Amino acid sequence: MLDNSELFGAFLDEAEELLQQLEQDVLQLEQKGESPEIIQNIFRVAHTLKGASAAMGFEEMKKVAHEMENVLEQIRCRLLPVTKPIVNLLFQCLDLLRTLRDEFAAGRIQTNSEPLILELRKLIDNKTTAPDDQSFHDTALLLQPEQQAQLTAAVQQGQHVWACEVVIDPECEMKLARALVILNQIREFGEVVGTLPKLGLNAQEPTPNRIFYLVATSLDASSVASHIQNMHDVKSVKVYPYAVKEKDGEAKKGERWIRDEEQAQVSKGKRRAAQTIRMNVERLERLMSLVGELVIDQTRIAQVSHILHNRYTTDETIEELEQISNHISRVVGELQETMMKTRMSPIDQLFNRIPRMVRDLSNTLGKEVNLVMEGQETELDRTVIEEIGDSLIHLIRNALDHGIEKAEVRRQKNKPEKGTLRIAASHQANQVVLTIEDDGAGIDPEQVKQSAIQKELITPQEAEGMTEQELIDLIFHPGFSTAKTVSDISGRGVGMDIVRSQIEKLNGLIEVETRPGEGTTFTIKLPLTLAIVTGLLVKLNGRTFALPMSSVVEIVRIRVGEINTVKEQAVAVIRDKAIPLIWLHDHFGIERQGRNHKNVFIVVVGVAERRLGLVVDELIGNQEIVVKSIGSYIGKIDGISGATILGDGSVSLILDVIGIAKMVENRMPTLQEVI
Repeated sequence: MLDNSELFGAFLDEAEELLQQLEQDVLQLEQKGESPEIIQNIFRVAHTLKGASAAMGFEEMKKVAHEMENVLEQIRCRLLPVTKPIVNLLFQCLDLLRTLRDEFAAGRIQTNSEPLILELRKLIDNKTTAPDDQSFHDTALLLQPEQQAQLTAAVQQGQHVWACEVVIDPECEMKLARALVILNQIREFGEVVGTLPKLGLNAQEPTPNRIFYLVATSLDASSVASHIQNMHDVKSVKVYPYAVKEKDGEAKKGERWIRDEEQAQVSKGKRRAAQTIRMNVERLERLMSLVGELVIDQTRIAQVSHILHNRYTTDETIEELEQISNHISRVVGELQETMMKTRMSPIDQLFNRIPRMVRDLSNTLGKEVNLVMEGQETELDRTVIEEIGDSLIHLIRNALDHGIEKAEVRRQKNKPEKGTLRIAASHQANQVVLTIEDDGAGIDPEQVKQSAIQKELITPQEAEGMTEQELIDLIFHPGFSTAKTVSDISGRGVGMDIVRSQIEKLNGLIEVETRPGEGTTFTIKLPLTLAIVTGLLVKLNGRTFALPMSSVVEIVRIRVGEINTVKEQAVAVIRDKAIPLIWLHDHFGIERQGRNHKNVFIVVVGVAERRLGLVVDELIGNQEIVVKSIGSYIGKIDGISGATILGDGSVSLILDVIGIAKMVENRMPTLQEVI
């Protein structure tokens, strides 16, 4: 049985999931209009949230959810149209509910929800009542073919068809039971062809106060109203004529809606069938840490087994040890792969936050934006998803503010009035690639240059010697901004440098490609996981280092005589391309080995499109390495991203290729230093 703290945590998690689902559904409601399935989904989730908060004794959230549910009921019964002000009010409710959830988690409720509750009640009080028969016919009750046939037969027999709007007393505690009793009582003087919402003992939807009964009867409207009004717990009743549809196209429309509803219920059933379990993230992290220790010990066992086999080649016990070691390697490998999958989450957890943000920002900026998202199913390490969120949001805000133009400007440029923002995720080798692309104004290198000079980030002389790409890369410089005014969205020049720093902290990289007048594309490349990676072990004068294989392009061996100098930079021509060479010994203060070797090993690594050749003394091979943090005591070391424990129990530092590239920008070894 769960204790109070576990119940509290479970409620907070469930509330966040429900609020996120509500946000997505309200966005769809705004975009697709009065879709019955979407309206039902919103109503169901809001009712679940109200019930969960009531169970926890959280009255503030319960009250807001209840009033929101009342508005949704009016929308569901087609008594309130879906307009932008109503959608905005629903979003305000979601923001308030999320604030209340956070305050509930902190143990102190400070927000006053009464003003918003009054707005919700005012919305219901001011609604338009008594819909005409045509609007009711078109939007409220769409029927299956057999129900349509019932109505046609009733009309042919001279009967009336009435849509009866029955309001049940709000104080009635068993609304479903009362609605079913009213249904049976109506059947005494007519035939009930359908109800909105559907009624039944197994109904999963909460029963609203207002229910529509579609009745075929010989009685006139006033008689029907009189009969129903005298029933117990009926607060009010209104009777409208219902125009029976005769066109095949309209009947098929109703039939299609029913099939969509049934399909939605089947899909929900499938989703409910999926078995999942909530687990504290700390437990997963602990499991991952233990698996990492197993990987280290498995490597050590394999190494000891290999040493003993070479030492005692005829000992059968050693052969048995080797078999056990191989089996442990397979089991630990499968355990590691399974554990890695438990850490992986679809990136749609991150993408789900984007549509609402784009909607609000485009409204604030007065711009029309078409959001396209692709690859939501792409999986990424949960830790990486959490860390990359703020950077992605900043890039999107920049695209909307600086990139996409307003409608009138786009018209002048012969562009579609509505701009397009495309966000995509995909796997590429052992990396995840995120793309943020807009069809806006692009980045003008000349404007970047002038802004950088004005802010004294570079001198005019430095600017003249910079390439177009180098000028564009200045947007990542601390303090840079092309915004003429500071706003809530941008202009302070504290964003893009933080974005790049955060991405590089995750051993990723960011590239920018722009086409002035056509748009800009930011590409982010991230490792799938930060916990266990495949590393290439190399030696520098007897000391072992690890290079992430995700950064290794190729390994070559060349003769010393093939090393040349270009502008005092040591280079080697590899596959018809000049690659700058780096001796890491000099940067880490390690003495080089004797210089009488005729050949050198070069590990070619990639940083975006840039290639560097790392000169190493020995190559050991590939190995699964468990990334360990160096810790705050030692702090950040340029060119080092962490450490790992090798099979012999020794510690090896993991090289940071991006950090190394930065380190060597100011100083490169020349050919004279080499030979």
